[in-house]
Amino acid sequence: MTRPTTDGHERLGFHSLQTETITQLPVEGDLPGWLSGSLVRNGPGSFRVGNDSVDHWFDGLAMLTRFTFDDGVQYANRFLRTDAYEAAQAGTFEGGFATGESTLRDRLWNAVRGDAYDNANIILERIGDEYLALTESPRWVQVDPTTLDTLGHRQYDGPVPSGDLACAHLKYDPERDVHVNVETAFGRQSHYHIYAMRAPDRRKLLASVPTDRPSYMHSFALTPNYVVLTAFPFDVNPLAFFKPGRQGPFVENFQWRPDAGMTIYVVDRRGGGVVGEATAPAVFGFHHVNAFEDDGDVVFDLETLPDADAVDSLDLTALRAGELEAVAGRLDRYRISDPEGNLSIERTDRFATGTGLPTVSPATWLAEHRYVYAQGTNEPVTEWPRAVRKVDTADGETTDWTDGGPVSEPIFVPRPDGDAEDDGVVLTVMLDPDAERSLLVVLDAATMTERARAPLPHALPFDFHGRFFPELGG
Repeated sequence: MTRPTTDGHERLGFHSLQTETITQLPVEGDLPGWLSGSLVRNGPGSFRVGNDSVDHWFDGLAMLTRFTFDDGVQYANRFLRTDAYEAAQAGTFEGGFATGESTLRDRLWNAVRGDAYDNANIILERIGDEYLALTESPRWVQVDPTTLDTLGHRQYDGPVPSGDLACAHLKYDPERDVHVNVETAFGRQSHYHIYAMRAPDRRKLLASVPTDRPSYMHSFALTPNYVVLTAFPFDVNPLAFFKPGRQGPFVENFQWRPDAGMTIYVVDRRGGGVVGEATAPAVFGFHHVNAFEDDGDVVFDLETLPDADAVDSLDLTALRAGELEAVAGRLDRYRISDPEGNLSIERTDRFATGTGLPTVSPATWLAEHRYVYAQGTNEPVTEWPRAVRKVDTADGETTDWTDGGPVSEPIFVPRPDGDAEDDGVVLTVMLDPDAERSLLVVLDAATMTERARAPLPHALPFDFHGRFFPELGG
């Protein structure tokens, strides 16, 4: 947190938005009559800390945006009123993922005191009857989904073992109406605690997996019978950061050790613990796309990168200067044969290069999927993704939509009673640098043609993830 903010030279996607708005958007084109509900997106809305700026895209202050479909599109944006937000307004933000001197040791001590890091800028999820903003922390932020008001914090305090860090992405099993997540507990013997829940305060422990060097894991894979952890060799020696005097941002505690390979754990959701473990060639990744079971095999799609350099490549100074020079993500499929016996792993590519923030239809979660929707990038990545890319994992064919501007993560909304996996629409937010504003764009998911767009009154900074909530209609 050492660089002054220079608004005149910031790229528009990384500027700090100061306004909060509620307004009806003008709609150009034809919205489907069946489209009802709300898309709520989460991500950095401001990078300011007093007169300074945070150092990394991941450390921007959490802001929710809400697009409600009901006889048009109503739009609202609002910052989460968190401890991190209040500290930033006062110019006392101590650090986050890759900013400042808030060490991992400090983060763990704060978690013990019950005031863990709360800049929940990754995603909004509905768990039970509550809407919760999440980040890689066990401390969640409860939100009123209608007003986007911050209601307070939720942190589990019960008999099931919990952790110091959490996967930002829960997985949802629609058949059982249960969420599953993984938290990492650090100590002389560290553990990955895997649990299921139907409400924030109702947990069931599925397994505790011991590890000597905890891996940085942003997500994991879930099937009807298994949890699959992919422990990338971007990990940490937990004993080292308990020593006094170790300084530096949270993520700098982790080291890339490719010779260790990626450890894959298969955990039985029915209470059988770890039933399979194997080592695969080293890769890094943030997002598991989806997972399913096929004739006894466990199959999951993962967006992979060759190493953890992607973390450093998202430094704000480089991003604002347009200096991405990153490696594009690729979609890889892992097939685990005989997961409870003589486990073997086969890796094949579904799409060789050029994806970001991949998603599938929620109707296919935990079941075999064919289509993946993602940001489409060039290779190497020298500019922000400017296409929405549909990948057919059966034959590798792709279909792109682009209108020249940078786009957000695409979200698929299935048509009620639709008769095909791609029967629905894809929602994305595009930045129009010339007009200095963003637009909500609605695409036909089957043909990847534009159906409608709705201009916003301002330009949104590039965000992370969204969810569509059909119950949040107007």
